[in-house]
This record gives sequence, C-alpha cells and structure tokens, in this order.
Amino acid sequence: MDRMSCLSFLLLCLTSVANGNKANKHKPWIETEYQGIVMENDNTVLLNPPLFALDKDAPLHYAGEICGFRVHNGPSGSSSVQFEAVVLDRSTGEGLVRSKEPLDCESQREHSFTIQAYDCGEGPDGANSKKSHKATVHVRVNDVNEFSPVFVERRYEASVPEGRLFDHIVRVEALDADCSPQYSQICFYDIITPNVPFVIDNDGNIKNTEPLDSKRQRVHTFWVTAFDCGKNRAQADAQVVVTVKPSCKPGWIGWSKRVEYTPGSGSIPLFPSLHLETCEETVWNIQATVELQTGHIGKGCDRDSYSDRSVRRLCGAVRGEVDLLPPPSPAANWTSALPTLPSSDSSLVFSFNGSTHVAMVPDSIAAAVSGDHFTLQLWMRRGGINTQPPTNQARGNRREEETIVCSTVKNDDSFSHYSLSVHGCRLSLFYWPDVSAARPVKFLWKLEQVCDSEWHHLSLSVQFPSVTLYVDGVTFDPALIHDNGAIPNPAPRQRLVIGACWETEDKRKDILNNTIPEGKDTGKYVGGYRGLLSGVTVRPGSVEPHSVVECLYACREGLDFGDLETLGSGMKVHVNPSQSVLVLEGDDIESFNRAVQQVTYRNSLRFATPGVRPLKLTTSLRCFNEESCLTLRQLEGYLVVLQPDAPQISLSGVGPHLARPAPEFEGPRGVPLFPELRIVCSLSHAVNTAAQGMEGGALMSDAVAHTLDGCEVQPLGEELNPEREELLVDMDALRERGLEIINTTAYIAITGAESISVYEDVLRSVRYRLAKGSARFERRFRLSCSEMNGRYTSNELTLEVNFLHSLDSLYHPSHLLASQQQFLHPSHHSGELSGHTLPNPHRNSVVPGAATVIIMVCVGFLVVMVILGVFRIRSIHRRGEGTGGGSKEDSSQWDDSALTIIVNPMESYESRMGISADTEGEGEEDEEVVESPDDANDDQRIIIKKEGRDGNPRRY
Repeated sequence: MDRMSCLSFLLLCLTSVANGNKANKHKPWIETEYQGIVMENDNTVLLNPPLFALDKDAPLHYAGEICGFRVHNGPSGSSSVQFEAVVLDRSTGEGLVRSKEPLDCESQREHSFTIQAYDCGEGPDGANSKKSHKATVHVRVNDVNEFSPVFVERRYEASVPEGRLFDHIVRVEALDADCSPQYSQICFYDIITPNVPFVIDNDGNIKNTEPLDSKRQRVHTFWVTAFDCGKNRAQADAQVVVTVKPSCKPGWIGWSKRVEYTPGSGSIPLFPSLHLETCEETVWNIQATVELQTGHIGKGCDRDSYSDRSVRRLCGAVRGEVDLLPPPSPAANWTSALPTLPSSDSSLVFSFNGSTHVAMVPDSIAAAVSGDHFTLQLWMRRGGINTQPPTNQARGNRREEETIVCSTVKNDDSFSHYSLSVHGCRLSLFYWPDVSAARPVKFLWKLEQVCDSEWHHLSLSVQFPSVTLYVDGVTFDPALIHDNGAIPNPAPRQRLVIGACWETEDKRKDILNNTIPEGKDTGKYVGGYRGLLSGVTVRPGSVEPHSVVECLYACREGLDFGDLETLGSGMKVHVNPSQSVLVLEGDDIESFNRAVQQVTYRNSLRFATPGVRPLKLTTSLRCFNEESCLTLRQLEGYLVVLQPDAPQISLSGVGPHLARPAPEFEGPRGVPLFPELRIVCSLSHAVNTAAQGMEGGALMSDAVAHTLDGCEVQPLGEELNPEREELLVDMDALRERGLEIINTTAYIAITGAESISVYEDVLRSVRYRLAKGSARFERRFRLSCSEMNGRYTSNELTLEVNFLHSLDSLYHPSHLLASQQQFLHPSHHSGELSGHTLPNPHRNSVVPGAATVIIMVCVGFLVVMVILGVFRIRSIHRRGEGTGGGSKEDSSQWDDSALTIIVNPMESYESRMGISADTEGEGEEDEEVVESPDDANDDQRIIIKKEGRDGNPRRY
C-alpha cells in the first residue's frame, strides 16, 4: 500500500513538471540589426526590416505573446533617451520605434541604440517571462530644406586692367546651414543686375564677356544671388565691384620728383606713397638703390658750419694740433705761393697741381710734431675742383704715387720718416721708425673714397706699430702690411713737405750702399699731389678716441630707414658708411613696397644748409623667365632743403650811455664797458598745437640753446691810441675756455664756439682804461656777435662812454682853449669818422650849427668880460695918476676884487633846446649835449659826439 502511494505521488510530480515547461518554453526572437529613417518634422522611425518579435510558444496564451520592447543605450550612451519602442500587436509581435521629441539634423544626424523584446510569461502577472537578444538600431535623421544660402562676404571687390578678357576676376561664395548634401550645396549662382559685361558659373567665378574700357566706365557694380539644390534663394544678395585700371605699365607708381625738407623737422619719408607695379609679372628678387648726392654741399655733405677749430672744441677733441697749411701771413709764409679756393664753411682750400705747388713747412714747426705717436688729419679731394682722376690711374695702372705729406723728423740721436700717399684707389702710409736701423713698414688701404673725386676727411692715428685710419668718421683696417723691398733712405735732416716728397740726387747710391747720405743736400720734389687739401693738422701725443673723430667729421644728413621692426620676412637693408646710398632687397612685392615707404631723409643740424640734393632710384628685377623679365628705368628727382628760420641774436642790458668820473678810467683796471650785458637767441616758427586741443598752429618765439662763435668790440670814430687808451680782457678766462682773441687798435675780436653764458661772462669783463691825463669828453664803442661763422649776426649795440670832469679842470683856461679848438676844428677826425653814422634813438641830438652858436656866444661873453676888466684897470690906473694917491707898483697891480666870471655853457644850451639846424652833407660830424645828474654845481658838461658810418660787420 505504501509502495503504491509513493509511485502515484512521483508520477504526479513528473506530470506537473512536463505540463509547466510546455507553457513558456522559448525566448522571443528579433533581427540582429535594423536601419531606420526619420524626418526632421516627424517622430516615427521607419525601420528596415520592420520590427517583429517571434516566439515559438505560439499560439499559447501569454507564453506565445510579445508584451513589450526595451530600448538600451547605444555606443554614445545618450541616444536611448530620445527614442522609445511600443508593441502594436501582441500576437504577431509587431512593434514601432519613435522619437520622444523632435530631432534636429543639423545638431545630430545619426543615432544608434539597442532594442530587446520580451514575452508575456505564463500568465497575466508576467511570471517566468523571457527576453530576446539585443539588436542594434541605426537611425538617420533625414534633412528638411529649412535654411537659405548666405554669402560669406556682403561686398566683393576686384581690380583688372583694361582691354583684356579674363577667365577669373573674382569668386563669390555662399554657404547653406542644412545638414544634407542635397540642401546644403549651392547648385548655382546668378547675376541679377541686367546688362553687365560679366557672367558667373556654378562655382561662383566671375569673368568678363568683353574687354573693359576704363575711359568708358571706370567702376562696374552689380549684384549676384545663390540657390541651393532645394531651390531656396539666398537671404541677401552680394554686391560685386570691379574697378577697371588703365593699361598696365610696369614701374614705380606714386613717384614725387620734388621733396621738400624743413630744417629742424628730424626725419621725413622720401617716398610715402611709392609702390611697384609689375603687371602680374612673377618676380622672385627685387633690388632698389636710393642715392642721395651731397657732394656739392660743403665738403661732401651737411656738417657743422663752424670752423674746424670750433668743431674740435664742441666735440671735446684734445688740444695741441699744429696747422700745417695755415692761412698765409707774415708768420706763416710757406703757404703764400699756393693757390686757394673759396669754401662754404669759411675754411681755406689749397690747390696742388702735382709739380710746382709744394709747401715746405719750417723746421721749427716740424720739430714740434716729431715722435712716433701722432694724429694726422686732413680734408682731401682728388683731381681738383672740376676734374676727375685719370682713367688709367683710377683703374690701378702703375703710375707714380702722389704724396700728400712727407715728413722726416729728428729724434734724440736718429731720424724717423713717414709719408702719406695715394696711388689709384689705394691709400698708403710709409713709416720708418729709424732710417739707420729698423726696417720700414708700409700700410695699404683700398678705398673707393680715394678716387671718387669727392671731399673726404682722413684721420690717421699712429701709435706705432698700431695704425688706425678713419675716413669720414668710419674706421678702416689696412688691407696689407709689408716691409719688403729696397727703399731709399731719406736725407739726414729734418724736413716736412706738403704736396710732394723731397728726393736727393744720391738716391741710387743710397740704395746700393744703404747708408745715410752726408754733406750737401741737393735733389728735387717727386710724387706731386694733384687735388685739393684743407685743414691739414698734426697733433703729437695720444690718439683721438673714435667717438671724437665720429663727432668731428660724420655727416649730419643722409639716408636712413624708419623702423627696422616693420621689415617683412626676406627683406634686407644696407646703408653705406656716409649714408648717401641705401640698398633694399627682397622677394615679396607687398613687403618691398612697405619697405620703400620707410626710407627717410634725416638732417640733425638745426640750421641745415639750404639747397638741392639730387635723388636717384635704380631698380633691378629678377624673374623666373629671365628673357621676358621687366626692366625699369632709373628715376631721378631732388630733395630741396628749405631756408631755415634765422635765429634772432639779441644784445641788451647795456644803456646807450656810460658816465663815470675820469679818475675811474685812469685806474689800473679801468671801467667795465658791459657789466650787465644779456645775450638771448630765439627762433620764430610755426608750432603745431593741435595735439594740445587747439586748432591749427601759432607763431611762437622759443629761447633755444645756441653756440656763439665770435663777438667783436669796435671803437667808433678814431682808432684807439695805444699811448693813451686800451681795452683790457681777462686773458686767463679766455685761455681757460679755449677762446682766441685778436686785439688791435681798430677792434677786439673774440672767437671760438662756446655757449652764450660763457660769452656773457667774457664780454662783461671787457674794461676800458685811460692813461693819466688822457680823459676826453666821450668815446663810443660798438658790440656785435655772430654764430655759424658769421652766417647769423646779432644787433649792433652802441655804447657811449662819458668822462665826468671836475669844475676846476673844466674851467681852466687851457681846458677851455682845448675845448674851443676841438669844437672849432672838427676836420681833425672827419677822415677817420667817415662812414660811421649810427644814430641812437635814446639820445638828444644837437646839430653842429646850434652847438657852434652856443660856443661862440660863450666865448664872446668871455671876451666881453675880459675887455671890461681891461677898461676897468685902465680907469683905475688913470684915477691913480690923476690923484697921485698911489705908488707906481700899486697902480699897475691886477685888482679882481670886483670881477667875478662864472661860465655855465649849459644855460645857453638850455635856452636853445627848441632850436635846431639842418646838417649839410653826409660826412659832417654830430655834436650832442648830455646832461649829468643834478647832485652838484659842476655836473653840467658839454659832450661832443662824433658819428660816422662803418662798413659791414667783420667775419672771423
């Protein structure tokens, strides 16, 4: 019984298990991959293949049915959020995929995610449901033509030369924001302006349909539009402007033949609007050379217009130079036979012809510049003033050397020798430290400046065995140094020759024996120099620093480049040492045009030399096709330096009269003539004040820092009498400041470039001294100053010196007689005063006729009084004889108890203040009555003032 119960229970369990497995035996099945499409304006995804889930348990209820689909994240991890899947038919397993929100093709065009189906399980509660595998779904969002084309630029411009047809002038471009190729592509462009000689293709390229004529129509303006492939038109049309250029001519455009420069304006661009036109010719190298010709300005360019000596002071050069070619004078007569030429900077230029023109410097001068440490400086111009060096000489053919300086000096117990020569385009220094022992050395320089027939300054600093050459302030190293070859010994005597070298007759014998010749010194001048020399100086001792030499002789004007930082890549700029030639080189036309516009002219002188400077621009091009490469002609123009504003040098602070007692003038130091002198230099020019908020400019006068180079004190009328009067100057102060003085009886000239304050101090110390008993009634002086070698002069300051005499000396009969003779005989000074009529507006002039009347009345009054006295004496004498009351001696004595004579000449003058007489002729003298202070009874004086006309101011 028990066995049967167990078997029945076991059978029941197995039957239940078998029935349960049959209820939901299989998983749902779907495709492994789906491709879907959805439109931007729809949310239903069309899948390929359609979405169906199959279950082999069908047609069982629940187990064979599909209850749903689950969407999972795709590879990006975000697409599942935007999509969902729903079941349309549970029995067939049909499903639908749709988006939860609108899709944007422009933001994301494709989406990927996975989907999984699950059945309904065994019953309504979904128990024991089964899931299918995961399938990948790719959804592509189809574009809708919602955007219109938009042009990249609203305006397109192009320039074309006239008379030609072009395949391409300009290209317009439009873009569409749609995501699909169908709607985002621009299918075609269209010119909507009618009747224009242009067409446009589907790529936006515009070309002309007929040759264009700039004379008929210079500018063509038209409008174009664009369409995408969905036939949407552009939102806004684009404007096209085509400028027709005249026929292209290769060359520089914007060249100005005349350029003006105002002194004091610093640097100005020479070619501010210049650019190169190559007419679309491809070039790979451009080189332009700008030349500024300044050879006619002074000694080669605009330098300081002061004298060489003044410039040396301004630059801080060491003193002690010896002038080997001074102006001819009794003390320097070795240059009197040399012909001279005028110079713009007031320096003396000597001409040498290579044969007869030679200067032999005296031995006393040559002995002062001996030694092996010295600096030789000179200005040189080969070939004379209007000639070029011979062609064969410039090419370096073998010719005789031209000697500039040849010197043999005596040291302690030996002789040293050096000579500076030119040969072709070479400069050579032959130096022999000891002609009896050491070997000679020859230094050679190959220089274009030697043979270009222009002015150049040479500075040769010898500190043997070191030699330094400066040409126009630029250092040059020797090209060759050697000491080989047999060279004849110079004569054993001191000799310094300019323009040639002395050669003894025993030259051949000297070479063979190598001995110093003895006895008679006979020979001739050889190696004569042909050209011009100026400012030849030698200074023994230490050499000049480079900064000083550069300051002395560097050009103050030249070519320059504005801003090197603006140079484009591949551009090169080169300027020669004298800054007269500037070379530009590059490979890009645009960069080259910008570089050319940066070329400037600068002049650092406040008072630049006015005149014309010729300009040249030479251009060479290199092309890939050398046969058809462009050739540009040379451009020529000129730079005009305008006349600078003249400085106004004003002398003031000195009254027209200086009255002092005569004893002060007779003191050991005399009386200062200009104790309160003031010198002011100013410029009147237009100043642009727009930057300060003002419109235009204003005429202003600025006090500027100037340097005077000379002042002159000149006595008017007769010259100074060395026995009775003199002008005193503080010589120690002059020497301390490096100023020079020329003191003669006709004038005192103080020269040298110095500041205004220094000249004020020096002139305030000028004193006038008289010898005892030499006081006169008046003496007049004239003061004037100048700068830039007399180029600008000051006003003429006239000072009248009055000597105050005491009453005793004034009314002494001999003094009256002398005064009377002085008035009655004016012809004594008429010859010396002729030409010195400098009227002074601050004094009261009395014509000679009125003064003569006053004097004659006074003298007549005196004569009358004397006659009355004589008559009284006679009457007394007669009364004595008639009465007999006195002895003979008593009757003959002078009785002046009742006779009092008071002479006041000014009373006659004051009574005639309104009376004047005309002066006849220009050579007559003027008299003037000057009133002194009224602090004493003897303070009224008669002062006679003689004037005349003087010549032009003296230059020094």
